[in-house]
Amino acid sequence: MADRQDLIRAVDLALAGDWDAAHKIVQKHEDDADACWIHAVLHKMEGDAANSRYWYRRTMHAYEAYPDPRQELQAIKAALTY
Repeated sequence: MADRQDLIRAVDLALAGDWDAAHKIVQKHEDDADACWIHAVLHKMEGDAANSRYWYRRTMHAYEAYPDPRQELQAIKAALTY
């Protein structure tokens, strides 16, 4: 299980536009569903739909659920801080 603070940091970095740093964090936690969700959104932001869909399949979330990746990142952060 990934450290929640690491994942929140990844979300914050993604929201700040530091895609690469956020990606490095989630790559360390590929066995964690929340990290996979963030990973999926990062690839959605990048415009790599195929890769994004791969990571969504490792979660309980759908690619189509959030048309705006920034809103989805906010939802992830809220779920992580609950």
